Amino acid sequence: MSSRPAGPSLVPLAAGVDAALVLLFVLIGRASHGEGLWGVLLTWWPFLAGLAVGWLVSRAWRHPLRLVWTGVIVWLVTVIVGMLLRVASGQGVQLSFVIVTVIVLGVFLLGWRAIALLVQRRRSARIG
Repeated sequence: MSSRPAGPSLVPLAAGVDAALVLLFVLIGRASHGEGLWGVLLTWWPFLAGLAVGWLVSRAWRHPLRLVWTGVIVWLVTVIVGMLLRVASGQGVQLSFVIVTVIVLGVFLLGWRAIALLVQRRRSARIG
């Protein structure tokens, strides 16, 4: 877990990976229900908003690859805000959906960071 601040090109890449993985989560879920583009957008926007809040709360732009605290905060805030916005917009939040969301977004949002950190460490070990 590098304590160096992120380079300018890493921040948009990290934000894009997070947003793409949240979209992938939505696409996988929507595919099982056979819904089209509107269903995808309807499901994606609360979690995308939650992701933005998570980035703000964690100040993820400073250290976007950190698992703790950046990754954990981004993950949990994405889920919590996403679920609250789903409730506020009249969308369903059944317990099974909440459980799947917590698990899948945790694997996605923390998993890619863990992989990136492993790659970064291996590169550093080869160089040093």
